Amino acid sequence: MVSKIEDFRLHELKNPKFIESAFVTYKQNGIEKSWEVVKAHDSVAILIYHKERDSFVLVKQFRPAVYMGGTQDGITVELCAGIVDKELTLAEIAMEEIEEECGYAVPVESITRITQVNNAVGFAGSKQTIFYTEVTESMRVSDGGGIETELIEVVDMPISKAREFIFDESIAKTTGLLFALMWWFDRRG
Repeated sequence: MVSKIEDFRLHELKNPKFIESAFVTYKQNGIEKSWEVVKAHDSVAILIYHKERDSFVLVKQFRPAVYMGGTQDGITVELCAGIVDKELTLAEIAMEEIEEECGYAVPVESITRITQVNNAVGFAGSKQTIFYTEVTESMRVSDGGGIETELIEVVDMPISKAREFIFDESIAKTTGLLFALMWWFDRRG
């Protein structure tokens, strides 16, 4: 994925659509404390296994926070994912994200819940529900890539390279992805 980033600047956040920041004060065991927090949407993430190619279907995209944090290009490798912002079940949201981001039409009954975890517990604590599904080329309905101005690249990660990928610190990746891959390998024994 080639991405040219120019004129990167921080601005005061006004009228946020996806997060809400706050300064929290509280007492814990009689001790006054304070903390900066962010209220964020919960999300779903899906580990997709392509049966015919013996690979995982992942996504690459630019993440401004990763770029700002010092990762050279700000490009991450992630599970297909999306925020919980509609009146659908979590599995239905996962189904929509699989089609939008990766281009596969997967029936909701073929999407298996793995577990739910808390993200960014130091400042946000939103929940992410991780799912698993399997696809074949007969399920492909588009090239994926997301909606509107999303610039999502769909990538295949061969199973034979996945263990090495997990420990490759030169690639920015999410903890949800690492957990899902370890879960998958653990299931296989």
